[in-house]
Amino acid sequence: MHPTAMKHAKRFFNNYVNHKHDILEVGSQNVTGSLRDACPSCKSYVGIDMVAANGVDIVLTDPYKFPFEDEKFDVVASSSVFEHSEMHWVLFLEMLRVMKPGGLMYMNAPSNGFVHRYPVDCWRFYPDAGKAFVTWAKYNKIECELLEEYIADAEGDVWNDFVMILRKK
Repeated sequence: MHPTAMKHAKRFFNNYVNHKHDILEVGSQNVTGSLRDACPSCKSYVGIDMVAANGVDIVLTDPYKFPFEDEKFDVVASSSVFEHSEMHWVLFLEMLRVMKPGGLMYMNAPSNGFVHRYPVDCWRFYPDAGKAFVTWAKYNKIECELLEEYIADAEGDVWNDFVMILRKK
């Protein structure tokens, strides 16, 4: 995780999350840092990814089907994942499925940068992406509201972060 991604994750967890939350991290492999590192103490924390690695509690066989019942988590978070998802719109709906009503989604993905296949590199996200995700949710009969979306400056790194925080109604 690059330094500004960690900065924005800490901001999210400090402002929105408390010790009573059940948290799911999507794409939890700790490569150069993890959202788990940014998270304060919480009720429970589960990390899922496609490979067995540091920070991964459950290895997925299908990146678009999570092994959890509907509405299990208070917070579903991902950083540096959506650009690597060939069908990020399907991933987004699966993240909403496992979120409790009133639950929060945190997503950080690049808004610029070089190609970095892991194993693929498909997307970059721009200022209106959060609004598009909310529209996609509504189209699929899921009500949610965009709390924040912004493009953060790179601050000496190559990555400008797109950050989205939304609440499921």
